[in-house]
Amino acid sequence: MTTQLSSRHQILPPPVPPGPVKWIRENLFGNLFNSILTILSSILLYLLLSKSIQWIFVDADWRPVANFPLLYTIGQYPRDQIWRVGASLSLAMFLLGVSWGKWGGLLRSVSITAMLLFALAAFVPFQEEQITAAIRMNLGSNIIIILAGFLIGKVKWVKPGLIGISWLVLPILVMVLFSGFDDSEILPKVPTTSWGGLMVTFLLAFGGILLSFPIGVALALGRRSTLPVVSTFSTVFIETIRGVPLITILFMFSVILALFLPQESRLDRLLRALIALTVFSSAYMAENIRGGLQSIPSGQIEAAKAIGMTGFQTMSFIVLPQALRAVIPAIVGQFIGLFKDTTLVVIVGLNDFLGIGKSIISADPAFLLLQTEVYIFIAFVYWIFSYLMSLASRRVETALGVGYR
Repeated sequence: MTTQLSSRHQILPPPVPPGPVKWIRENLFGNLFNSILTILSSILLYLLLSKSIQWIFVDADWRPVANFPLLYTIGQYPRDQIWRVGASLSLAMFLLGVSWGKWGGLLRSVSITAMLLFALAAFVPFQEEQITAAIRMNLGSNIIIILAGFLIGKVKWVKPGLIGISWLVLPILVMVLFSGFDDSEILPKVPTTSWGGLMVTFLLAFGGILLSFPIGVALALGRRSTLPVVSTFSTVFIETIRGVPLITILFMFSVILALFLPQESRLDRLLRALIALTVFSSAYMAENIRGGLQSIPSGQIEAAKAIGMTGFQTMSFIVLPQALRAVIPAIVGQFIGLFKDTTLVVIVGLNDFLGIGKSIISADPAFLLLQTEVYIFIAFVYWIFSYLMSLASRRVETALGVGYR
């Protein structure tokens, strides 16, 4: 009897996965319709790829891209002060390596990707004399800096709190290095009118992301507040900003606001653009987070009150963490949208990445017929960073079990 039970409940081995030929036959040529669709798709894909490869490597003229790498990167920033940009980049890469050593996970993929990009940038044969051996050495040295930070991050005395504080201080150090001081010989003042390219795009995008997230959380909580003044202010702010196009807000902060301020107290135009992007993004961020707050069952709040938790504790440790976890896709989607919306600052006179491309085209009549190459290159760069943010979002969602538990 025991033998019969054991044989009846014997665990069978998992089925052998199908080979590539079997998989193709079942999934691509399973019936007549699938076979026709596979053949037509293959022909269309071949034509598209062959034409694209022919155009990219043979027909296209990439001189407007290959001849001006520094313009695309830092704009008109003084070339004798370019070491300040390199130092800021090295500081960020060192912290990235330390964070990789301490936490691993997603930061490992980000660090490896950054090292590959630095290796590519250090050895690509750009056609500009200003890409000197010193600049190439600085780019390549960031690989060693990331690895050194990784080893330091493994040390026990390096606490997570210290790394977090360092990341918060880093933007301030970067802005000090970029801007400099009046009457300083070591860090002379560099006006923001000389800034441009990816440097301005990253400052606006990541500055807007860092500032709009806490403001959005505060507005979402304020809209759900029981205090009429707080709730009314948050609601009016959110609905007003969401009802106005971003370009209108940019013009309001960049042009109209400057007219009402005294000449000696006018804000820098880069700062005005950053404030406009932050205000616009925080309103949409607030609505995304409010949707997450509404998804939390009221029974959890009642249970928290039943065990003696205060309203602040309930919101901080019960409601808000679950709400943010539930709306990670929407939050990252807002971040990606903000990163792409920075291209609108070219309308108010800032030479961001797109603005540099347009100025290069208009500067040389020979490049007027090469706009396709320039705009495809710009679109490809935006796609790379948007895809990296999307990939990071999916990794975070998988780690937190969003959609699975």
